[in-house]
Amino acid sequence: MPLSLQNKKEIVAKINKTANMALSVIIADSRGITTNNITELRKLSRHIGVKISVVRNTLLNLAIQGTSFECLKNTLKGPSLIAYSFEHAGSAARLFRNFAKKNKNFKITSGVFEKKILSKLQVNQLADMPTYKEAIIIFISLIKELAAGKLIRTLSVISNKKENN
Repeated sequence: MPLSLQNKKEIVAKINKTANMALSVIIADSRGITTNNITELRKLSRHIGVKISVVRNTLLNLAIQGTSFECLKNTLKGPSLIAYSFEHAGSAARLFRNFAKKNKNFKITSGVFEKKILSKLQVNQLADMPTYKEAIIIFISLIKELAAGKLIRTLSVISNKKENN
C-alpha cells in the first residue's frame, strides 16, 4: 500500500529531527542480509546509542536538507540502511564494521562526520576512535604507569644515595 502525502511528510519530519541531533551518519547496502540479522543489528544498536532506519532515498534527500548531512544527497543510490550516532561519533561505524565482518554481503557505502563525506578508510578510522569511557580508561592507565615509573625512579635515587653514604 503506497504512503499518503501526510505519512511521507511525517517520515521526512521525523528523519530531519533525528539527523539534526546525530553526530554522524553511516550508510550501508544491506542487500542479501536476512531479516533476522537486521533485527539483531537493530537490537545491538539500541544499546550503544545508534538509531537505524530504512527510508526511500527521495524521502531521505528531503529530510536531510538543512542538516549537516546534506552532502549525502549525491551518494544515495539503491537500498540504504542508515545509522545515526548520538552518543559517540564512531558508534555507528564500529557497529556496521563489526556486522560486516560477520555478514559478507553487508557493505558500508558512505558516511558523514562534521559535514564531510567519509571515505571507507575514514569510516574505519572513525570506528577506531575510542569512546569516552575507553578514552578515560586509557588516560587513567597512563597516569598509573607514569606514577609507578616516578615511584621507581625515586626509590632508585634513594637507594643510590644510601649506597654512596
